[in-house]
Amino acid sequence: MKMRTPPLVTAAALLVLGSLTPVAHAAPASKAPADFVALSSVDPSILQDMRYATKVNFIGRRIDGYREPLCILTEPAAEALHRAQAELLPRGYSLKVYDCYRPQRAVDHFVRWANDLDDERMKAEFYPRVAKDRLFADGYIAEKSGHSRGSTVDLTIVRLGSSGAAGGSARPVPPCYAPQGERRPDDSVDMGTGFDCFDTLAHTDDPRIQGVQRANRQFLKGTLAGQGFVNLPEEWWHFTYKPEAYPDTYFDFPVARRSVAGH
Repeated sequence: MKMRTPPLVTAAALLVLGSLTPVAHAAPASKAPADFVALSSVDPSILQDMRYATKVNFIGRRIDGYREPLCILTEPAAEALHRAQAELLPRGYSLKVYDCYRPQRAVDHFVRWANDLDDERMKAEFYPRVAKDRLFADGYIAEKSGHSRGSTVDLTIVRLGSSGAAGGSARPVPPCYAPQGERRPDDSVDMGTGFDCFDTLAHTDDPRIQGVQRANRQFLKGTLAGQGFVNLPEEWWHFTYKPEAYPDTYFDFPVARRSVAGH
């Protein structure tokens, strides 16, 4: 969900905000480049719980540009997830993705929402300890996202036999950092917070996260690191495959099967 570099950010925050560079440029188009694929065409066993194609997210509405609940990635990133999945399946686990490629129009939707200080319908769940007028300054919302470059993915690990779907409706529920049995139902192993939790407890190595929760985060991080993914320290679920195929380009084709059809 990190998108814009606000003034006076730290070096760590620059990582959070998508590694922006002066030569970055947007690439509006109706079709993806030839080396983008639907993840399901590479590994149909990886579960998909695409939150921004639903109302179950920090805005509480379907996000612009998500025409289908579909994970799209550059082919190298998708192949790397396939290799990680091959390691997990014999151990009784599966990957589950929450978000993959994200069009610029979706990022723009986030920015418009963040500027509407009256819309706090999902605050109690996703950002209860952060004032909405601080979302830009604190680095939670920005005008660009590494997801728009096609090699970044938000994901977790679930036990085999899971449905892969998030439970409940778009109505607010207890805070995203509440004990697993109290927060929004999700078949993820316990990571200490839910996905898209705007809170420092979501930092991968936050010292308050211990025991099984910490072990689960390290299990996910270690599995993906072995296949070339780099974790964003501020979000346990956020990983970028390196080297990126498009390190300076932010795409805007919609999330839909027709965007990658025929490649």
